[in-house]
This record gives sequence, structure tokens and C-alpha cells, in this order.
Amino acid sequence: MSSNFAASFAPNSDTDARILILGSIPGRESLKAERYYAHPRNQFWKIMATLLGFAPDLPYADRLLALQRHGIALWDVMHSCQRVGSLDASIEPDSIEANDFAAFFQRHTAIRSVFFNGATAQATYNKHVLPGVSALPLQYTRLPSTSPAHASLSFDQKLEAWKCILDELQAKSSL
Repeated sequence: MSSNFAASFAPNSDTDARILILGSIPGRESLKAERYYAHPRNQFWKIMATLLGFAPDLPYADRLLALQRHGIALWDVMHSCQRVGSLDASIEPDSIEANDFAAFFQRHTAIRSVFFNGATAQATYNKHVLPGVSALPLQYTRLPSTSPAHASLSFDQKLEAWKCILDELQAKSSL
């Protein structure tokens, strides 16, 4: 296996999840730690903690459970790829293998909203996944990447954009 090989983790989800947040594929820090969004400057956990009301420094397993308690599943679009380093821009397009979303959505029938953590996740999903799941009644929203590589927006600007997840949670709970 090449040192440039990257593979995603299993989804963090309950079968009753209503929202799915998708990244592209874990970066080097995350792969090394075997944790979603492990890079210390990635703002994902700080944003989710702020939105959902938990401490961002909770143990990793507790952060995952906090997402599940709010009906949020977490996964990556890519099952695997070749990439030098951690940047999405370094992914070799011909090496991309998508995760099995047809099977995922069969097990998670309550999901109606998919949020992309950045443009690469959305573009990869649209190319490799959407043709096979286009008949499903899903709503898609691209959010600004929480990656430290996406430094053009401040934390507060990213948080403001990600607040739409709260709106979706409140809409789902009032049904």
C-alpha cells in the first residue's frame, strides 16, 4: 500500500439520523489519530460544539455521541484515494473510490439533508455518488470547509454559515 493512499473511516451514525455531514476524506492528522477532524486547527469540532452545546474538548467518543444524539451522521464521500499530503487539491482524481451511499441510505432512511464540509466533498459527491442516488428526496447544502487550509473565512463567518444545521434540526424536530 502506497504511503499516498488514504482511506475513510466508517460512518458515525445511528439508523435514525436525519442529517448527514460529509467531508471529502480524512487528512494525515486524522488518519494518524484515527479520528474525524483531528487536526488541531480544524474548526469542525469547535463549530459543532458551539452549535449543539457541548464542550469541544470532550473525549472523542463523547463528541461522536453528541452528534448522534442530535440525529447527525458523519462520514466522507471518498472511500479511498491517492493523495500526496493532506490537501484536497492533491487528490489524484483517477484514484477516487466513493463510499457505498446506496447501502448507507438504505440503512438510514430518515436522512433528508446532506451538508458538505467544503467544495471538494460536494464536487466529488456530485460526480461519483449523485447519479446513483438522484431519486432520493435529499436536500443538499455546501458549507465552508472547516479545514485550516480554508483560511479566507474567520471562525465566526464559518460558524454563521454552519448555523443552517440548527435550522434544519429545529425543522426536523417540529415535524
